[in-house]
Amino acid sequence: MNKVYGSAAEALDGLLRDDMLIAAGGFGLCGIPELLLAAIRDSGVKDLTFASNNAGVDDFGIGILLQTRQVRKMMSSYVGENAEFMRQYLSGELELEFNPQGTLAERMRAGGCGIPGFYTKTGVGTQVAEGKEHKEFNGETYILERGIFADLSIVKAWKADTTGNAIFRKTARNFNPPAAMCGKVCVLEVEEIVQPGELDPDKIHLPGIYVHRLVQGTHEKRIEQRTVRAA
Repeated sequence: MNKVYGSAAEALDGLLRDDMLIAAGGFGLCGIPELLLAAIRDSGVKDLTFASNNAGVDDFGIGILLQTRQVRKMMSSYVGENAEFMRQYLSGELELEFNPQGTLAERMRAGGCGIPGFYTKTGVGTQVAEGKEHKEFNGETYILERGIFADLSIVKAWKADTTGNAIFRKTARNFNPPAAMCGKVCVLEVEEIVQPGELDPDKIHLPGIYVHRLVQGTHEKRIEQRTVRAA
């Protein structure tokens, strides 16, 4: 089975439709599947729900899909750094399901492991807990969070072999592995594709069993907050 495609648009061919739930890897601008996001924008699909830590910035990451009004709902932890995200949310144009970061990551991982729900103390006594089942374990109150089962996962890695075994570079790993796990179909974009056996098996972060399609490309690698000091 050939998993390697010639472009992001080809890798997404036949997978996109309106009203779908997409799990996207990345944290800020680090490790985001920018090529796949651009291809989704160009496809014209709409009313999308994204499960992602945040939405990038106004003109990069999921932000480009907010600009074109292709996103109906975000399941996220962080709204900052994206003025359009904030504007659409505050004006009621965009639905937002806030998740603590650890809870969001675990919801993705749970979905990838076939776990429909789990109990956590995070959010107990806050708005996060409203409308959710509460249960006591050993005298402590927990709330039920549900696993995320996405229609599509889009993630970015540093290297992968042609079977989809992938390695993420340093902090760019972030939400990518759990996001990759929870989709019915996972499309992975990478900086470099190598042949099977060229990657150290002990260094694999994401097994190829989770990856259905693979594309190599050139990435912009922006810096979200450039901080410098005087010489």
